[in-house]
Amino acid sequence: MFGKNEETQSISGPTNTLVSRTTEIVGDIHFSGELIIEGRVKGNIYAEDDSSALIRVLEKGSVEGEICVPSSIINGLVQGDVRSATHIELAAKAVVVGNVYYNLIEMVMGSEVNGNLMHISSNQQDAKRISANKKKFPFDAKSLQKE
Repeated sequence: MFGKNEETQSISGPTNTLVSRTTEIVGDIHFSGELIIEGRVKGNIYAEDDSSALIRVLEKGSVEGEICVPSSIINGLVQGDVRSATHIELAAKAVVVGNVYYNLIEMVMGSEVNGNLMHISSNQQDAKRISANKKKFPFDAKSLQKE
């Protein structure tokens, strides 16, 4: 029925996934390629750090959960921490309620971060070491008090 030359072809280029504005997803998302969010996601979003994955949260899009993706472009609402090992862009309508961990960051006037900005190197081992080895100051509070 099928000839020898008719084989399933693999996709050679990057794949795109769209969460449309009328869609709500409840649960974690693991992806590669590009993820475009116009709707709502309640869950964590992950992609491999060594991939070329990109997430775009558009102006009407929202994420309630953690985002761990190499590259991010945010112009909507994110309620949770964002970790981008390669690049993050916070556009004019971006609102992040959580910490932003970045290697390179671009913030447009009007973007908002309600949390900490934490620089990480492109080597993820350095990021793990920073969180594991919180150094104490070489002095204590008593030495700062005036007598």
